[in-house]
Amino acid sequence: MSRNGLLASSRCAGLRVSKRGRGANTTYTSARNFSYSAPRQQPRLVVLGSGWGGYEVIRGLNKKRWDITVVSPTNYFNFTPLLASCAVGTLEFRTAVESVRRYSPDVRAYTAWCDSIDFNRKVLKCMPATPLPAHKNGRPANPIDGSKATTSTDGSDAFEIPYDRLVIAVGAYSQTFNTPGVKEHAHFLKDVKDARAIRTRVLECFEQANQPILTDDERRKLLHFCIVGGGPTGVEFAAELHDLLHTDIRRHYPDLAKLSRISLFDVAPNILGSFDEGLQEYATKKFSREGIRIWTEHHVERVEEGKLFVKEKGEIPFGLLVWSTGLAPNPLVQSITEVEKDPRTQSLITDEHLNVKMKDTGKPNPDVYAIGDAAMIQEVPLPATAQVAYQKARYMSKKLNALMKDKDHTAPFQFHNMGSLAYLGDWVAVYDRTKVESGPKTKEAGRVAWLLWRSAYFTRTFSIRNKILVPMYWFINWIFGRDLTRF
Repeated sequence: MSRNGLLASSRCAGLRVSKRGRGANTTYTSARNFSYSAPRQQPRLVVLGSGWGGYEVIRGLNKKRWDITVVSPTNYFNFTPLLASCAVGTLEFRTAVESVRRYSPDVRAYTAWCDSIDFNRKVLKCMPATPLPAHKNGRPANPIDGSKATTSTDGSDAFEIPYDRLVIAVGAYSQTFNTPGVKEHAHFLKDVKDARAIRTRVLECFEQANQPILTDDERRKLLHFCIVGGGPTGVEFAAELHDLLHTDIRRHYPDLAKLSRISLFDVAPNILGSFDEGLQEYATKKFSREGIRIWTEHHVERVEEGKLFVKEKGEIPFGLLVWSTGLAPNPLVQSITEVEKDPRTQSLITDEHLNVKMKDTGKPNPDVYAIGDAAMIQEVPLPATAQVAYQKARYMSKKLNALMKDKDHTAPFQFHNMGSLAYLGDWVAVYDRTKVESGPKTKEAGRVAWLLWRSAYFTRTFSIRNKILVPMYWFINWIFGRDLTRF
């Protein structure tokens, strides 16, 4: 019998082995059975984005059951609540990022933009987000990791990735309301690169103002730091910048610190508009006492180099402008025409299970999901916050893992509001739980809220590395001060 025939026959019966002993034939029967089953092919799951939604999906997925690919223009996750601290040197930049590559090789990652989605063919068209050597006629696909990526047919450096299931978590861009000059002359605060650019510019303003050939009027203009947007991001950056100016800058640039100013502009009647009214008033009074000027119900008309034109005040010179006024739809989301969208935000509409709703059928697409700032559950308006994106991502990973175990996961997504936090400077913060569905509806302001703020962000960091680095840098800067080196 051939080897293959022997293996085939042994699946249902034990092997019978004869052995001749002394004076007698002894027969031993082996009870060992062999079985064979074809390896189950892993379904291809593609995650677009590595933010609060995409990164948490990757973290929570069973990587032995899914063939996972992540496509993102960056190979890291931004822990956005710590970016304001990084922008002034309270924390170092790497404490606010987590690498997507920590999950390699279980997760295949491409630093690329997704330009379009073919829902019929289940194919993504992507463009590398890293510079490539010049090449005239496009390139043949040569994936190093054994993926199914293929070259696009348009002759460019674009490539295509097939999927079985797709999670759209591309986030959103900073909203400029088409104000002229914002993109050219303002800084945003959504990425660790933005924090690095802001930190460099703040130190540059003081080095420029320190030159002996400048007048005091020119120095005042350089040391005027403007922030547009009175939400948590703008308020926390103003607070962190105030701490920097009144500690390390005052120590090392005592004469220039007296000339520095912080101004906060917003079109709304109050800052921290999503917080309790009492906490809004507390924050306003706190900023006013500290010399941070608050200009609510003011409208920015245009921005030029070193100049901010406000409808109610005219021309305002600045050395640094930080723009934080909400969210605009991602270009990929704008390019999608097959999915229903919210008429106001242009976010993708999903059902309560986070499947996108197709225009042609009006029904959810069972293979495509959308989470985070790029999506909105139909008739369930939720704030575009990291908290919502994180909870959607955890729901998504549990759902996908259940699918691979052939288990039902019919429970709809439900958001559990954990409250809102904002830092106000000088070890003072506000904590709002007045809008939560369960638990005590409380609010805190002052040092206790600051302890809650720090403990919440410390415990929410994902890696053990950053759980060590974040408190370590807090302690180092408390003892030695911030590093004012500019390089």
